[in-house]
Amino acid sequence: QAAASGRRAASRAPEAHNVCRLLTRRARGFYARDAGVAHRINLGLLRKIICQESTKFKNVWTTHSASPIAYERGRIYLDNYQCCISSIAQEPRILYQKPKCSKSEKIEDALLLECPLGEMLPSPSDYKSSLIVLTVQNWLLRLSADSGEVLEKIYLAGSCCKFRYLSWDTPQEVMVVKSAQNKLPAAARQASIQQSVLFYLAVFQVLPLSFIGMLEINKKIFGNSVTDVAVSNGILIVMYSMGLVRLYNFQAISEQFMEQPFDLGHEFNWNGQVGVVGKYPFGLPCNIKITDTPPLLFEASSLENAFQIGGYPWHYIITPNKKKQKGVFHICSLKDNALAKNGIQEMKCCSLEPDWIYFHPDMSGRIIHVGPNLIKVLKLKEVKNNTEQMEIAEDFTIVANRENSVSNAVTVTASGRVVKKRFNLLDDDPEQETFKIVDYEDELDLLSTVAVTQIGADGNAHLDFHCNEHGILLKSIPLLESWDVTYSHEVYFDKDLVLHIEQKPNRRFSCYVYQMVCDTAKDDECSSREKTERVFCKKGGRIFEYI
Repeated sequence: QAAASGRRAASRAPEAHNVCRLLTRRARGFYARDAGVAHRINLGLLRKIICQESTKFKNVWTTHSASPIAYERGRIYLDNYQCCISSIAQEPRILYQKPKCSKSEKIEDALLLECPLGEMLPSPSDYKSSLIVLTVQNWLLRLSADSGEVLEKIYLAGSCCKFRYLSWDTPQEVMVVKSAQNKLPAAARQASIQQSVLFYLAVFQVLPLSFIGMLEINKKIFGNSVTDVAVSNGILIVMYSMGLVRLYNFQAISEQFMEQPFDLGHEFNWNGQVGVVGKYPFGLPCNIKITDTPPLLFEASSLENAFQIGGYPWHYIITPNKKKQKGVFHICSLKDNALAKNGIQEMKCCSLEPDWIYFHPDMSGRIIHVGPNLIKVLKLKEVKNNTEQMEIAEDFTIVANRENSVSNAVTVTASGRVVKKRFNLLDDDPEQETFKIVDYEDELDLLSTVAVTQIGADGNAHLDFHCNEHGILLKSIPLLESWDVTYSHEVYFDKDLVLHIEQKPNRRFSCYVYQMVCDTAKDDECSSREKTERVFCKKGGRIFEYI
């Protein structure tokens, strides 16, 4: 009996050991049946399907609007967010349609709010996507993303300031509401009345929505030449008219200068006023009073206040603060301001639109530099035999297809006459293929580019997907509608969806929705630029056209 008991204990020992290993791997994110692992596998399969030669993207429907069109996570918003359409269905499906709002209810800005993972929330509605909107009358509303129902209302302030902008300090965690710059009326300026407060910032924790504090940016503290201000990743960024950018620790400021914390919906007595926090007519108290210049973290001077931080170890990108240096980018160490080896990047292109540069959003620390016909992906690496210095090296390049472009300055006619060109084409001449948009699809790990060639009134554009690691071209999708380079364009690539929003003159907006199809019999229909038969239908008072 003792021997049998010993054998059972011995047989359970490896099982217990395996359970411990499984729990340890799960804690580290290696559990094979975890939802996150399954999601990553599904996205990997979707990427393979998208990049197959037989997979096409079909323009399933199109709509037009007299007001701006916005897109957020499978939802298309029209009529100043009064109408929401699902972009998932092959035919337009209106999620909600509200009555036309008055000018006093106009929405100035909006942010999509997603449910945080692994947290207990006070209300069942908090577990669904919602839209935070800011109205012209200083109301902050949280709306259901699927029904438009008002879930929460917060009154920010009276007529002392006009809040206009929403942004993330920490995405999906901390939100910042910024006012327009305070400017005195002409009569007040003529009367020599001084205006010391330039901006107001209200900061909120989201889901559940809670008030952190409101502060003012005062010229007595930060100087007279402040032109703009922002809060990002816990840093207060102050910009000046002479190109100077200064960084301050926002958390340290809020802790040092917070006069009193307040909770939304609670009664308060503040500077002789009695009211409820976030309710009309009192709004929110300005409870962070900066009375002295806070400690400076960092400052830099850059043309047009262009300043970016990223990479590993930390580096920043600026343009020397001289007009003739436009298009020249310096990549420097944040630690000691040392210029990286090969840290001066310049395309040396002659174009109407400038090239642009930014840190890659995939958190790899790489840098993307986009010119009219060339995209360079750069990386930071240690200088050989000098671990203290970093150098900029080329990871890969993507080159526009300009095989048909004629660059010869001298041509000979059939009769033998020599003709010399009086001018050279610009690098971004519409008749040559030119990069207009570069973006990154994080869930599929694909780098997307939009390249355009316009001859006369007809412009042809195509959306290309490149391997994010090596830059190899994996897929090219023609956009069937004509692309006018003089118009404003936005292109969204969201997994199996491509969306093209176009702004034409006289505030005319168009939205073209493409969806992935794998039926090889429809190849010609999906890729042909010839006009196909379209059906027009009216839903919710709006006309849609689809194939």
